[in-house]
Amino acid sequence: MARMFGTDGVRGVANEELTPLLAMQLGQAGAYVLTRENKHKPTIMVGCDTRISGDMLANALMAGICSVGANAVYVGVIPTPAIAYLTKKYKVEAGVVISASHNPMEFNGIKFFDGNGYKLPDALEDEIEALIRNDLQGIEFPSGSGVGRIKYRRDAREEYINHAVSAVPVDLSNLKVVVDCAEGASNYTSVEALRQLGAHVVPIHNLPDGTNINANCGSTHMQELQARVVFEKADVGLAFDGDADRLLAVDELGNVVDGDQIMAIVGAHMRNMGKLKQNTLVVTVMSNLGLFLFGDREKIHIEKTKVGDRYVLERMREIGANLGGEQSGHIIFLDENTTGDGLLSALHLLEVMVVTGKPLSELSKVMTVMPQALVNVKVPNHRKEHFMEYPEIAEAIEELEKEFAGEGRVLIRPSGTEPKVRVMIEGKDKAKIDAEAHRIADLIQQLML
Repeated sequence: MARMFGTDGVRGVANEELTPLLAMQLGQAGAYVLTRENKHKPTIMVGCDTRISGDMLANALMAGICSVGANAVYVGVIPTPAIAYLTKKYKVEAGVVISASHNPMEFNGIKFFDGNGYKLPDALEDEIEALIRNDLQGIEFPSGSGVGRIKYRRDAREEYINHAVSAVPVDLSNLKVVVDCAEGASNYTSVEALRQLGAHVVPIHNLPDGTNINANCGSTHMQELQARVVFEKADVGLAFDGDADRLLAVDELGNVVDGDQIMAIVGAHMRNMGKLKQNTLVVTVMSNLGLFLFGDREKIHIEKTKVGDRYVLERMREIGANLGGEQSGHIIFLDENTTGDGLLSALHLLEVMVVTGKPLSELSKVMTVMPQALVNVKVPNHRKEHFMEYPEIAEAIEELEKEFAGEGRVLIRPSGTEPKVRVMIEGKDKAKIDAEAHRIADLIQQLML
């Protein structure tokens, strides 16, 4: 049986895999596991992105929370990093975000934060999952005054904005910025924060209707933003994903600047300012080879983890680093928040532009992006972890790695959030790596479907 929790919480098609019943059970089991040490009635903060299924799942989840004797505070549509920040600030026992991040509208997800604003370790997630699979045995369900209640807060967004602009108080009055909100949770917070700092903001895709989140917009579909930046003669474009924990950028010429490049730009600047702790960036194995070459050249240590921003965070905390993230734009500024934060990432990037006076196209030259081919293969969810058990796949990977002889790399992994295997190949020859990526992807599909 596949693990219920992926790399970023529990995900699935809303009302099919992620049902209101499962949401309620996650509320019950999650509240029990995360609050059982408390002698007082604990409180859990709940927020969501703009998906139409958010209300349905939030209400089911909060019913579950209240049924085990905990209170819920519902803050409505809000970025994921805002929940992480506010959970810690208000010293509530836990936070929950209902979102499927960059996934299509029909999906949704539930992810937990502990009282310090950190995503849960695997052991706690496994404990929550085990309770659900055992029909919640051992959980007490109080009655009368022991039942929890729900409170509603409408000012949470403003508190998060205040935190972001005070963390990076940069004057943006000379910048014209196009912001793609992905019809998601950043539709208000990112635009308002940038305006408060003086930027001339051109917002796009900031009118969510519940069904248009991530639809040909945001950090997974950059083409419109690229064109709009050039048309507007803007200094920069910023693209968020549905729950605003990711940021990708577009330079003034219309070129995409990804998470690896943003980390290189901001990391080099922080090092120059004496603010890069441990002189280290923490990234995943999926980061571009060019980032590791940048680290060698700039004498910045690049620490590698397995895929998932939670593993980046764990390593950052272990070694005392304050900057890390993923190529996809999940970037963690640990001095200011406990999870990937699209708005903070945007403000730090804009700060480098303002302080140096350099356009983003010039700043991004700090790292040379090596050609990379990525092919996603649809496979049954319960089989996606087992691709290396097929000898034909293992042999094809081994042969290709021998052929590259250190001048490229092959990385194949199951998606943590979708029924897919991701084939990623890097090397100097774009045509060759594209062909090889499709060849191995076809082989995986042929054997595993």
